[in-house]
Amino acid sequence: MLLNKISLFSNSRLNIKNIFAFKNLSSNIISSKAHFSHQPNVKSNIIDSGYKLTTLPSGFRVASETLKMSTATVGVWIDAGSRYEDENNSGVAHFLEHMAFKGTKKRTQHQLELEVEDMGAHLNAYTSREHTVYYAKCLSSDLEKSVEILSDILLRSVYDEGAIYREHQVILREAESIEQNVQEVVFDHLHAIAFAESPLERTILGSCQNIKNMTRDHLIGYVKKYYKGPRMVLTAAGGVDHDYLVELGKKYFGNIERGDEHVLDYERGTFKQSTKTIENPEMKMTYGTLAVEGTSWTNPDNVAIQVANTMIGQYDRTQSVGILGRSTLANSLGHDSGVESFMAYTTSYKDVGLTGVYFCAEPRALENLVRCICDEWRSLSGDINVDSLERAKSSLLTNCALILDGSTAVCEDIGRQILIYGKRLNVEELAEEINAVTPDTIRSIGERYYLNKPFSYVVVGNTSNWPGGLKIKKMLSKP
Repeated sequence: MLLNKISLFSNSRLNIKNIFAFKNLSSNIISSKAHFSHQPNVKSNIIDSGYKLTTLPSGFRVASETLKMSTATVGVWIDAGSRYEDENNSGVAHFLEHMAFKGTKKRTQHQLELEVEDMGAHLNAYTSREHTVYYAKCLSSDLEKSVEILSDILLRSVYDEGAIYREHQVILREAESIEQNVQEVVFDHLHAIAFAESPLERTILGSCQNIKNMTRDHLIGYVKKYYKGPRMVLTAAGGVDHDYLVELGKKYFGNIERGDEHVLDYERGTFKQSTKTIENPEMKMTYGTLAVEGTSWTNPDNVAIQVANTMIGQYDRTQSVGILGRSTLANSLGHDSGVESFMAYTTSYKDVGLTGVYFCAEPRALENLVRCICDEWRSLSGDINVDSLERAKSSLLTNCALILDGSTAVCEDIGRQILIYGKRLNVEELAEEINAVTPDTIRSIGERYYLNKPFSYVVVGNTSNWPGGLKIKKMLSKP
């Protein structure tokens, strides 16, 4: 497929954007890329313009925000990802993402590519553990055409048997490439052990055997079960008119079924303490993560944990030393620590979450690195440096503002928030929550989430100097 015809942007691999997701920007990195001076009670420079939400009789929602531009991003956000699969059809949500562009009852694959190319538009899709997303970037004048195409690929794809067979091979090659990405390997294994015996443990692509066995019946069955009105949101941002978008929603998605009262049910996940080491003494660097149980999207502690993670920060030895000065963990490690990089992260789901530190380090540095991570976590329950806290709050909100740049980011923000909260939280609400975090708030989460709490870790590479579970448990205990 030519990229200038249809650029299929797949987030289905465990994309780093989704790992470091923030409450109100569910697929965006919240880190310490931009830093500003101490700004207590910082206010956002984003003005929330015409955000509107309409719910159709089927439960299908239409949401938009008008921005002053001649282009738009429009898409369908679906509350249906890999966590809604079972052992037999694991990988089907991601497989559907691939098959959506292979032809419909109205268009062949070639015709679809030509129509998108003729508009100068870009059609994209991605799959995560909780959501599937299809969206288009287009001129505002082509909004109806884009909505019609989205409805066509979602509701009338043919799922040709020959195309399914060919896609088996494509996705198997994709799975092979993922196995070469150590970061993705680490986080897939973390989900497998920390959420064992729940759907969150499974990879988004599914096992190789499941990929080989995927059939047309699997695809159709998943669509019939989960592509229901209450699970779907038509979202647009940019040069759009909400009333017009509602009419398009009625016209092209008006026949979506509501489903029964159990349409939004899901199997809950539970955090479990577990560990996994994958030994490879030939690797020069060791990769891994140490994590504890985090929060769901709607947990009131979510924002405070994000602030704490911003205090801990990130570090990359290949970048400027400016990052070093902003990270309490980097300052604890010091220069020439043998640590190549690290990043504090949080990933949240409807019911559970993870918070931890991902790292890449020389084997000699592992024990000191883990000790410093545990020291940072324990320090969250002690005396909190007010300047460090205020700087983290300012940095976090500034990054949220910087991320919402352009129609695609705003469209994604709206779609995810509607699925998670049922509404879009504006930036002023976010600012209030961040500014409400005090030293006492941080101490409270330090005691409730880190001290003497169950933990999980995954380590890949030369693990000879890894301290192991008993030592880590002692490091996380009160002094």
